[in-house]
Amino acid sequence: MIHQVVGQLPPESTQQAVGYPSLFLLVALGALVPVVPTGALVSSAAVVALHQSAPFSLLIVFAVASAAAFLGDVCLYWLGQRGVRSKNGSKWLRTIRDRAAPERLAQAQRKLDEHGAMVLVLSRLVPAGRIPVMLACLLGRMPLRRFARGDVPACLAWAATYQLIGILGGSLFPEPWQGVVAAVGLTLLVSGVPAVWRRTRARFSH
Repeated sequence: MIHQVVGQLPPESTQQAVGYPSLFLLVALGALVPVVPTGALVSSAAVVALHQSAPFSLLIVFAVASAAAFLGDVCLYWLGQRGVRSKNGSKWLRTIRDRAAPERLAQAQRKLDEHGAMVLVLSRLVPAGRIPVMLACLLGRMPLRRFARGDVPACLAWAATYQLIGILGGSLFPEPWQGVVAAVGLTLLVSGVPAVWRRTRARFSH
């Protein structure tokens, strides 16, 4: 079944014309509405690019993913700032608050006080770490310009990490679909292990 689908894939030029804009929109949406597994998207796109003949496919995937992540982060932070300044808050600020556990927020605030905007880089690489740090920045009234400066290396490091996961998965198998499956599996593993570890620690601590 999968072999039949892969055999019917459009040519590379069509894949690129559709794939790059789709990747940009989905990653930006995933940064703005943190429910889309954007890391898996980047890894999958890297696998497809690895098997293409165009010389700069991987570089384009990296540029598109990092730019989309940055745009989504900045837009979400700007919307959150409006909520902080507003007397009644906003649905975007409430969404950010709802996704930040109190203990994670307290930890993010301590790290922000100690290391400043550089914490953004680590928060992008740690699963579920971005939202608590962003909320800490909002509550600390960090200016948008300073947040954006710190978010640039964070988005670059994030895109590079998940692209490397995709390249690893794509290099292990001859067929693109096999590499995509492997890359998605690796991405889910990387994303899931820290959460399982936190739950296990919390269970044994009680």
